[in-house]
Amino acid sequence: MAFANNIFWYAVRVTYCREMIFKKHLDALNIENFIPMQYTLVEKGGKKRKKLVPVIHNLIFIKVTRGVLDGIKQKVENETPIRYIIDKAVNRPVTVPDKQMENFINVSKHYDEQIVYLDISTLKKGDKVRITGGPFSGIEGEFLRVKGDRRVVVNLENIMAVATAFIHPSLIEILHEQK
Repeated sequence: MAFANNIFWYAVRVTYCREMIFKKHLDALNIENFIPMQYTLVEKGGKKRKKLVPVIHNLIFIKVTRGVLDGIKQKVENETPIRYIIDKAVNRPVTVPDKQMENFINVSKHYDEQIVYLDISTLKKGDKVRITGGPFSGIEGEFLRVKGDRRVVVNLENIMAVATAFIHPSLIEILHEQK
């Protein structure tokens, strides 16, 4: 099977909010992975503080071959069960193209920026654009109005989307589709 030897970004679910434990395991194996994180206010002992937490619990992206991921899945099954997110149209695990994942990571790593994570069912088609300046320079996505502001949305098909903070139109370059 050709899929078994190609490296892809896989979206997987980890049970019982153990995504950070599984991330440490992957990091120890030097396997590239990513968990979208955001700061949230938590109250403990009557005091509020900011804490960095996963945006969606149980979700982790892993860049590896299918064969290696199957081996990891089998090895950790008893302590940290993981499940593929399946693309029902082709009945295979969801994979994310490298460029799309690179854009998603580059937006998501700005924890202090006013980024917004979106339910993919709320997206409407917009112009394909590239940001030409500022902290999101080089990011490609769709230019949309989200929560009253103009933002660039990076969509991971069948999984989730993330929107940048407000982007001034002067920092936007429209990408023309090649036919």
